[in-house]
Amino acid sequence: MSDTKQGLTYAQSGVDIEAGNALVERIKPAAKATARPGVMAGLGGFGALFDPRAAGYDDPVLVAATDGVGTKLRLAIDTGRLDGVGVDLVAMCVNDLVCQGAEPLFFLDYFATGRLEADRAARVIEGIAEGCRRSGTALIGGETAEMPGMYAGDDFDLAGFAVGAMERGRELPAHVAEGDVLLGLGSDGVHSNGFSLVRKVVERSGLDWSDASPFDADGSLGATLLAPTRLYVKPALQAIRAGGVHALAHITGGGLTENLPRILPEGLGARIELSSWSLPPVFSWLSEAGGIDRDEMLTTFNCGIGMVVVVAQDRAESIATLLHEAGERVVALGMVLPGEGVRYEGAFA
Repeated sequence: MSDTKQGLTYAQSGVDIEAGNALVERIKPAAKATARPGVMAGLGGFGALFDPRAAGYDDPVLVAATDGVGTKLRLAIDTGRLDGVGVDLVAMCVNDLVCQGAEPLFFLDYFATGRLEADRAARVIEGIAEGCRRSGTALIGGETAEMPGMYAGDDFDLAGFAVGAMERGRELPAHVAEGDVLLGLGSDGVHSNGFSLVRKVVERSGLDWSDASPFDADGSLGATLLAPTRLYVKPALQAIRAGGVHALAHITGGGLTENLPRILPEGLGARIELSSWSLPPVFSWLSEAGGIDRDEMLTTFNCGIGMVVVVAQDRAESIATLLHEAGERVVALGMVLPGEGVRYEGAFA
């Protein structure tokens, strides 16, 4: 008796190679637009090549960072608003690199999903390319993984990997001292940390993502919460090259409370005057709707300050002017003093 069973194909198991190939072709122009000096070979090979010396470095030290977007992805998937999370992914990595004193040079992404839908994936990856373009970083490779059974429905996951360089001996933090001034750079909303708590607050409020935002008249709640993470790379590099910058802290998970001590030497702490800036409306709403106290807010969210630049006292005014002219909202937060950790004084303006 003959065997009537038909042979299986990879497509029948849920993996569409043609969709993957179509995605690569679609994103090639976006990746090409991020090219910068140093790129030797990008998309298409088994690996990507980059020459730091061609990027202008004589004795480069490489710096690497990796990160994701966290549960902000849940909101992006549920609302179908996918264009900004790619920018978030880049920002979470390159903003960390510049805190070491490094210029981000190139970026790779990892996109994993249960079923590859080329248009949705392209919107995410084109956002990654936009983040790279805005931070002067080349998108030179990545991986798109279609894994049936691992992710349900339209769910996907993202990870990013950035490599930067600096000349040997230029690493930060360096020379942080008592009396250094803390300059805060304004954030563009919640950025990409604290969204597990954000989602709990929204659930408690009884609102839907499509409802009008209670803190922004120009959009829905979901759209306003999905504002992409701000990219600080180019202004921060300008400040570093101008001289007088001793350290930078990217205010991510842990807020000001946990991230500032990471860049302070033993025996030194930070004093922050809360009245030096106004709590942005999104954070006021989260605090009120969730019954979240001040200390929890400052430990979970950026509270309107996405990056802190620690500068020598005699350079504070000129660096603040430089950052302002580069498009940043600059606030003198406080200073470095003897002690440990972060001490808050006053109340939000």
